[in-house]
Amino acid sequence: MNETPHRTIPPGTPPPAAAPALAPDVPHAETLRPVAHLEIKAAALLLFTLALIVGSGLYLLYARGVFEPTQTLVLTADDSEGVVVGMDMTFSGFPIGRVRRIELANEGNARIIVDVPRKDAHWLRQSSVFTLVRGIVGGTNIRAYTGMLGDEPLLDGAVRPVLRGDATAEIPQLMASARELLTNLNALTAQDAALGGTLAQVRTLTERLNGPGGMLGVLMGNEADAKKIVATLERTNALLARLDGMAARADRQVFGAEGSKDALVPEVRAAVGQLNSLLADTRTSLKKVDAVLVEAQAIGANAREATTDLGALRAEVESNLRKVESLVNEINRKWPFARDTELKLP
Repeated sequence: MNETPHRTIPPGTPPPAAAPALAPDVPHAETLRPVAHLEIKAAALLLFTLALIVGSGLYLLYARGVFEPTQTLVLTADDSEGVVVGMDMTFSGFPIGRVRRIELANEGNARIIVDVPRKDAHWLRQSSVFTLVRGIVGGTNIRAYTGMLGDEPLLDGAVRPVLRGDATAEIPQLMASARELLTNLNALTAQDAALGGTLAQVRTLTERLNGPGGMLGVLMGNEADAKKIVATLERTNALLARLDGMAARADRQVFGAEGSKDALVPEVRAAVGQLNSLLADTRTSLKKVDAVLVEAQAIGANAREATTDLGALRAEVESNLRKVESLVNEINRKWPFARDTELKLP
C-alpha cells in the first residue's frame, strides 16, 4: 500500500491561495440587477405596518367605548371583594356600565366608580336599586334594577349605596338551622319524649273508639253511663211517638174527620151563629126601647104642659106603661141569658 508523504510547512508561511471557482458550463449566465429605491419601499412598508397596528388599537378602543361620552356613577359598599376593574354593570342582563376604578373612602367603605354610557344612562333613575351579588358558583355581578322608569333620571356623579347579596354568607346560618332542626327532631322521636306518650294515648283512644261503646263511651268515660244515655234516648223516642199519637187524636177531636159528628169546631161554629142571631134580636129590642124612651120624654112634656086634663094623661101614661112592659117582656124573652122555662113543641 502506497502512502502519501507528508510535507512539513514551516511556521510563518502564509496558506496557499484558494483556487478560483470554475464557472458553470452555461453558455449565457444571467446576472442580478439592483432594486430601485429599495430603502424608500422598505420604509413605506414599515410605516404601513405601524399604521395598521395603530388603527387596530384605535378600533379596539372605539369598540370598548373609550371614545364614547359617559357619565360617572359612584357605588358605595361595605366590602368590594370580588369586584375588579373592567367588570360590567348589567341591567336586565345587558351591560350598561363598566367599573373604572375602586377606591377606599375616608369612612372606611369601598367606592366603586362606574362609567355609564350616556346612551344607556336613561335606564337609571332616582329610584333605581343597585346590588352586588356573589354566588356560590361564578363570579361577582353588579346589577341595576329600575322599577319606575318615569322617575327623574340619575345625575352625573350620583352616589348610591349598593346592596350585597352573598349566597355563601347564608351557608353557616343554614347549617345552624339544620342542626337545630335535627336536634329538635331527635328530641321528638326519643323514647321518653312527649310525642311518644301522645301517640300511645291516641292509640288507646282509637281502640276505645273501635270498642263496643264507640264515641259515646269515650265521651261519657265508662260503659255504664253510655248505656244510660242509650236508654234515655230510647225512652225519648217512645215519648215522642206517644206525643205524635196524642196530637193526631187532638186533631181528630178538634177538626174531626170527614163525616164525623164528634168534631168540636162545627159545634163552636153553630153556637157562634146562634149567638150572632141573639145579638141581632137584642139590637132590635134596644132600638125599640130607644123609641119608647123618646115617647116617654114626649109624654112628660105633654104632662107638664097639660096639667088640666089629668084623666086623659093618666090613660095615656098607663097605655105607654103597658107598651113598655110588653117590650121589656119581649126583651127578657129574647135575651140570651134569660131563663126561659117554657117548652116549645115543634
